[in-house]
Amino acid sequence: MRPSCVLWDWDNTLVDGWAAIQQGLNATFRAFAMPEWDRTQVLGNVRRSLRDSFPDLFGDQWERARDIFYTEVRACHLDVLNPMPGAAEAIAAAATIGPQGVVSNKQGPLLRAEAAHLGWSGHFGTLVGAGDAPADKPDAAPLLMALAVLGIPPSERVWYVGDTALDMQAARAAGCKAVLVGGAPHDGGLDHARPDLAFDDAMALRAALHRLARTPSLGGS
Repeated sequence: MRPSCVLWDWDNTLVDGWAAIQQGLNATFRAFAMPEWDRTQVLGNVRRSLRDSFPDLFGDQWERARDIFYTEVRACHLDVLNPMPGAAEAIAAAATIGPQGVVSNKQGPLLRAEAAHLGWSGHFGTLVGAGDAPADKPDAAPLLMALAVLGIPPSERVWYVGDTALDMQAARAAGCKAVLVGGAPHDGGLDHARPDLAFDDAMALRAALHRLARTPSLGGS
């Protein structure tokens, strides 16, 4: 069925900003005399928002850790940010169908700065990051916030496109269609993610969106 709206995850779905996340985490780990993570560990471990994950990692010192992390990330994140292959084309294809938004577990101001840096802000009716809603993914709250801004009711005609099982959980919690891009090799694969729809990469998603754009929408409108 042709979607009425496409919501996107950000990191590892539309952009590769892992170098900044890794640098921020490792600066924080060094400050706490903890082992550092390589890129594979970062990709495998970073899912939840900072406000949900840092208390588990750093206990009652999590706010100090948060400040170290964000200081490091803000210093470099725009310099190491790159679009994922095919992301720009997939965004352009989705624009032929309906409104778009972003829902990420990246802090809201960082997310919006990155979208502006890439010149992508105008593609999205809203960009909801961690801390913008009362709870972060996998809770439904940030997706529902984005849809309220767009004036779109939650339904299976809303696609939430992400790269992890957590994204699929958030989509289902919000009553939306869970769409996986990339096969989630860093997150247990398709069996773990259990998406409603899956695409090998952004270009395959782009092709599907172009096909759907040529089909009548529900109700003929």
